[in-house]
Amino acid sequence: MPRYFTEDHEWIDVEGEMGTVGITDYAQSQLGDITFVELPEKGDQLKKGDAPCVVDSVKAASDVYSPVTGEVIEVNGDLDEQPELVNSDAEDGGWFFKIRLANPDELSGLMDADKYSSFVDGL
Repeated sequence: MPRYFTEDHEWIDVEGEMGTVGITDYAQSQLGDITFVELPEKGDQLKKGDAPCVVDSVKAASDVYSPVTGEVIEVNGDLDEQPELVNSDAEDGGWFFKIRLANPDELSGLMDADKYSSFVDGL
């Protein structure tokens, strides 16, 4: 399943018309210990660039942006009780929400793993 990245350090795994969204390990390391994650509601309609999530950490509160347009079909309820999952497993078990892609062409504007790695190296 292809994974894409944004310059704001979100990732999205895409399978068919469904995407799973989270933040990168780099992003969680910059935030420090995460204490709370505000998630969208199932059924929310998001546009690319909307900020449906807020991550609170010991350092700051940060918005998480939707990398694509679509409908939220599932949220990671485990984060309500265990927001630290984002620190321990940012790029797998610490996912935030699943979205039904309204416009798969938006993926062409995102980075693949190699480009994202080069992007982070340049920061």
